[in-house]
This record gives sequence, structure tokens and C-alpha cells, in this order.
Amino acid sequence: MAEYGYNRRQFIRELGISAGAIGLSAYFPAYLHARGVTYRLSIMHTNDTHSRIDPYPEGSSMAGMGGISARMDLLNTIRSESKRSILLDAGDFFQGTPYFNFYQGEVEIRAMQQLGYDAATLGNHDFDGGMDNLFTQLSRAKFPVVCANYSFGRHALAQRCQSAVVIRRDPLKIGVFGLGINPSGLIPPALVPHLTYVDPFEAARRQAQQLRTICGCHMVICLSHLGLGYADDRPSDRQLAQTVPGIDLIVGGHTHSFLDQAEVYTNPIGQRVYVVQAGHSGLRLGKVDWDIKVGKRTEIYPVEASLISIGDSKNLGLGPFKGERPRSLC
Repeated sequence: MAEYGYNRRQFIRELGISAGAIGLSAYFPAYLHARGVTYRLSIMHTNDTHSRIDPYPEGSSMAGMGGISARMDLLNTIRSESKRSILLDAGDFFQGTPYFNFYQGEVEIRAMQQLGYDAATLGNHDFDGGMDNLFTQLSRAKFPVVCANYSFGRHALAQRCQSAVVIRRDPLKIGVFGLGINPSGLIPPALVPHLTYVDPFEAARRQAQQLRTICGCHMVICLSHLGLGYADDRPSDRQLAQTVPGIDLIVGGHTHSFLDQAEVYTNPIGQRVYVVQAGHSGLRLGKVDWDIKVGKRTEIYPVEASLISIGDSKNLGLGPFKGERPRSLC
């Protein structure tokens, strides 16, 4: 994980992208896409799955719901219908069933790998086995883990977690960064002796700006485990959306919120920001379809969002975002 104050070269190196490739696409998008072409992107998301590997058992009010197998079937169906898709998780994939107690997260990480996650951030319960265990489990994953406001010092997690990643779905470049909740009162200090918490809004401001200006991303997504909103002044997704410019979509977690409607806010420069969250325990899969027009300017707008039940295929559709207009981002 990079420290604050890193320069452009360090940021590029952390993301694993060549400077030449960034320079061409970031600074000459009109040359590459002079006529303008619209691409559909499907973003699928989960949060707070809490070690729910199997469906809920018989006798439960949610009997038959959830489970990795049903999630895989649903993902395969969506991927077969979508030319460009990405799958994201907003943290707390550990803790909640005996799978974690017995296997300390190995089963969950191997399942996420099989499901084809493209990126995830960290929740407070992902540290329940300690930092050494978290590093061991994440070492089994090939997908990136992003968290821009946690510093791990010299601990091995600093090499496994990064601030942000650029996901490519040709010709689109999607910037994804993560934010973790304040561990105070949520994670016993003995479990995270090397963790330093950094102000999430400052971290978000830096990441959004870098992903746009240095990496030339067409869209910027924040994977947040801050929580949807609170009665007090704790940092939340709602505050983030209205405070930090440059973010298009916030995929949230922690508060276990089933958002039947994506919440829409206006950021400080007048652009709309969308906040989604898919509940908990893998009971729902969130899905947001976007149209991204790449030309002299990048224009991006949501087409349709839905929460899809996992296990009985009941669609809790949010329907189209009526009245939306394309908006310029670059």
C-alpha cells in the first residue's frame, strides 16, 4: 500500500500499468475515440456476505436463500448476457458461520476466486483472525484487494493490499479504490497492531483525482465499508457522495442495507453520484448497468439497477433511472 505523498510514478507502479499506456489513453482520448462509441457495462456487487457458503437451512425464515452455488449460477447467467461486466465486493466476507471458525477464511477466499471477483475491499470482520491470518488467506486470491485509507506499515499486508486498481474492459478503464471503516471500537487493537487509519475523505479525494488524471479512467468506483449513514457525524457513504468529487458510484457495505432504490446525490461540482448496497449474507446480488460513451468527452449514465434474490431468482428490480441525462466527466 502506498503512503500518502507518493508521486505519479509510484502511483502508476502500484497499479501495475505502464506509463506509456497511461499517457496515450489518458491525454489523447479524443484521438483514440474520435467518433464516440457507447459501451454497456454491467457492475455486479455484494457486501457483508459473512461466510455464508451454504444456503440458509430449513426452518429458517430465509430457508434456501443465499449460498455460493446459487450465486455462481446467477453470475453465469448475467455474464452470458453481458459483453462487459465486473464483480465487486465491499467487505466483511469473513465471520458469521462455522466455516470461518474452522477454516479462518480459506473457504470464503477460495469461493470468491471461483466466483470471479474482480476486486474487493476490507471490512472490520475481515480482521477477526488477525492481520497475519488475513494476509495468509488473501495470498490465496488472485483478485486485488483495495483499501486507500488503511496503512499497514511494514506488515506483509502492505504488499497484498493496494489503494486502487484499474480494471480493463476494452476499451473501458474502470478505476476502483477502497475505503475501510474506523477500526476504533470495532476491531480489538491486539488484532491490528500495525494498522493506521487515515481520513477516508482525504484518501478518496486523492484516489479519485489520480485515477482520472493519471490513469485516464472512464469511470471511478469506490468500494466502501464506511456504512450508508448515521445519526451522528461518522463518515458514511452519503457524506462521501456529497463531499468528494470524481466518484461515479459508491458500492457500500457494513450497515447491511438493502437499498431497493439506488440513492442519488450531487457532489461539490454538480455531478450525480450513485450509492448502492446489497444487504448481507449473500441474499441479494446488486447489479447496475451503465452506458459509457467514449469520444471527445466521456459521457456516463446509469441505465438500470436491480437487486436480485439469490436462491429463488426473485428480481427486486429498481427499474430504469427515468429522466437521466448523459453527463460529461472528462
